[in-house]
Amino acid sequence: MVFNRQWRMYGVALRFAAILGAAFGVGAGAVMFKPPLAGAAVGLISGVADFTAGMALIGAAEIFLPRTRPGRALARLPFFAVVLVKATAYFAVVLAVVGNRFGPSVAGLLGGPLVEEQIAQIDAAFPRGLSIVMAALVTLLLVMLRNAVELVGERTFRHVLRGRYHRPRSEERFFLFVDIVGSTPVAERLGPLAVHRYLNRVFLSASEAIDDHGGEVYQYVGDEIVVTWTLAEGRLDARPLACLFAIDAALAVAAPEFAREFGTVPKLRAALHAGEVIAGEIGGTRRSIVFHGDVMNTTSRIENKTRELGRPFLVSQAALQRLEGAGGCALEDLGPQELRGRESAVRLYAVSAGAGRGIGARLPQ
Repeated sequence: MVFNRQWRMYGVALRFAAILGAAFGVGAGAVMFKPPLAGAAVGLISGVADFTAGMALIGAAEIFLPRTRPGRALARLPFFAVVLVKATAYFAVVLAVVGNRFGPSVAGLLGGPLVEEQIAQIDAAFPRGLSIVMAALVTLLLVMLRNAVELVGERTFRHVLRGRYHRPRSEERFFLFVDIVGSTPVAERLGPLAVHRYLNRVFLSASEAIDDHGGEVYQYVGDEIVVTWTLAEGRLDARPLACLFAIDAALAVAAPEFAREFGTVPKLRAALHAGEVIAGEIGGTRRSIVFHGDVMNTTSRIENKTRELGRPFLVSQAALQRLEGAGGCALEDLGPQELRGRESAVRLYAVSAGAGRGIGARLPQ
C-alpha cells in the first residue's frame, strides 16, 4: 500500500509538472516569439520536456528519499541546512536540464526549419547563463516554500490557502489520541535533551504510518500525538484503527534501536472517538486551524481510562459505528464507562489487531 501510494504521488507530481510546463511554455512562446503560433508550439514542447524532466528527478527525491536512511538523517538537520542541501542537489538537476537545452532539443527533434528558427530566438532571448540563474532562483524559492509548508503541515497550508476554514464550520471527525509511554524513565536517567530525541524518533516513525493512512497530525502535546480524519477520509478500511496498528508495528520493528540508544522501548496507549466538532481558523500573525467540541475532551478522557482499565487501545461505540471494513480487529466489549467530567456513560471497547468476527457483529443493536 505504501509503495503504491508513493507511485501515485509521483504520477501526480509529473502530471502537475507537465501542465505547469505546458502553460508556461505556451504563454511565453506565443508572447515573445514570432510567429506566435509556432512560438506557442515550440514553447509547449520545450516547457513540458523541461518541467517533466526536472520533476522526474526532484519529485523522486521528495517522495521516495524521506523513507530511506539518508532521508531520515537529512530530516534531522536544521531548516537552513536542509534547504541548502536540497537546493544544491536540485540546482545540479536544473543545470543538467536547462543548461543543456533539453526542452528545445526535444522540440528540435520533432520539428523542422521553423522550429529551428524558434530555438534560435530562444537562445537569443535567454542566454544559457541567464536561464540557469533564473531556474536556480525559482528552485531555491520552491525548496524553501516546500520546507516551510512542512512546518505547518501540507493539509493545514492547503486549507488556509483555499480558505476552507476561514469561517467556522461543523464537521464530523475521528480523533485518535496516541500517548507515548516510556519518556519519563528516559528523562530520569538521561535528561530532557534525550527525551526530546526519544520523542522525535517516535514521532518520525509515527508520521509515516499517519501519512500512509490519510491521517492529519493536529498537534503534538508533550508525549502525545493527536491525529484526525474527516468522516469520509477515515471511514473506509477503518483507517484510524489501521493507522494505530501501523504505528505500533513500526515501533516494534525499531525496538532494538530504541533499547540500544535509550535503554527503553516505547509503548503506546491510545483512544479513538468520533463526533461533531467546530473547525475554524484562529490567530493573527500566526494562523492555525483548531477544533472545538465535546469530542476532543471525551477522547482525552477515554485515553486516560486506558490506565484504569488496563487496556492499551480503547475505541468508543460512536467511533466503531462510523467505521467500515474493520473485520480483522478483535474487540472486547467493556460496557458503558463513566468518564470524568461527563454525566452520561460512554460504551467502550478494547481493540487489538488480532483476528475477530468484525466490528458490525460485535456492536449492540
